[in-house]
Amino acid sequence: MMAWVFLLLSGLGEIGFVTFMKLSDGFKKWKATVGTVLLGGFSFYFLSKALQSIPISTAYGVWTGIGAAGSVLLGMIAFGESRDRRKLLFIAMIITGVAGLKIVG
Repeated sequence: MMAWVFLLLSGLGEIGFVTFMKLSDGFKKWKATVGTVLLGGFSFYFLSKALQSIPISTAYGVWTGIGAAGSVLLGMIAFGESRDRRKLLFIAMIITGVAGLKIVG
């Protein structure tokens, strides 16, 4: 059970990592750059903990799914990105795939 908590934390760290990378403006803004490095480390640390118990095929798929879906949703909410229904459909498909990996993993 803790491995799945670690994987969730890792996925949330991935969302933060990519968000701070955007805010760093090509690593020109040092505070956001530091956030990028710290959250990247956080994400990889918890991914490595999750990989001790969860198969890599499942863990990596779930990790990238959380990061991808979360980043798209955060982009829509925080950065005013498009909320096209097709985009939401594909996010739902990613979430469904991640849930499927958890079920069969």
